[in-house]
Amino acid sequence: MSSSSVSGFQRPRLVATKLLARPQREGQGAVVRRTIGRHELKYVDPFLMMDEFAVSPPGGFPDHPHRGFETVTYMFQGGITHQDFAGHKGTIHGGEVQWMTAGRGIVHSEMPAGEGTHTGLQLWINLSSKDKMIEPRYQELRKDEIPEAEEGGVKVKVIAGEAMGVQSPVYTRTPTMYLDFILKPNSEYHQRIPESYNAFVYVIKGEGVFGSRHSSPAEAHHILVLGEGEGLSVWNESNSQPLRFVLVGGQPLNEPVVQHGPFVMNTQAEIEKTFQDYYHGRNGFEMAMKWSSN
Repeated sequence: MSSSSVSGFQRPRLVATKLLARPQREGQGAVVRRTIGRHELKYVDPFLMMDEFAVSPPGGFPDHPHRGFETVTYMFQGGITHQDFAGHKGTIHGGEVQWMTAGRGIVHSEMPAGEGTHTGLQLWINLSSKDKMIEPRYQELRKDEIPEAEEGGVKVKVIAGEAMGVQSPVYTRTPTMYLDFILKPNSEYHQRIPESYNAFVYVIKGEGVFGSRHSSPAEAHHILVLGEGEGLSVWNESNSQPLRFVLVGGQPLNEPVVQHGPFVMNTQAEIEKTFQDYYHGRNGFEMAMKWSSN
């Protein structure tokens, strides 16, 4: 779309919160930039956590459990090998996605596949109370399985949801959109977002103006939580540098959230029961004490 000073919406979504994600240590020798799930931004319903990660061997994320939510891993560079106590094993590489529904329980590892630095994003999406104890499942998308579209100097990869008339094949139990945009210099785009969704932007590369043409620019490693409205307007005002960001939105669950590390339930009693299930190997964790990754 050609450059203009006007938003594409009567009620555009403006930036309500802007935070810089600073590097911190996580797992075993990994470095993450945490946006959601930190002191200043605990929760953007239904999103529990968002990390941009960088990890090199021998570091990684060794054996650990989950219950009550989904993890979405989107690789930028390198690869991550996942294996779990149910026998599932696989590697996703740059531009590929694993959408894991932990449900009632998973113990798994996520380790770098080969030498060098491996980078990407991991998003945690809460499950509603009725879905927290479902059986685990996986959806893995190779690069050629992620729909792409392009118009007016703007390119999008549709990881979940819909954009530019193309739709992702991913089934989102908690309704979710997850779009990876690249805007060429001096381009703009206006993306509609379901009005019931909460939504945020994470800037990966470059600098852009979001929400209103009069907003201050946002640079890489910033999260922008959006207010209510019809959609997001974005401008790349650079004459030479592309802008890359992800736009993520989801239907809020409006349920209580009680989290203890990798367990996310609705009540403290359910968290205590989860610990009992994990340590005693029951209700989804039957193989937990007998298994370790290679």
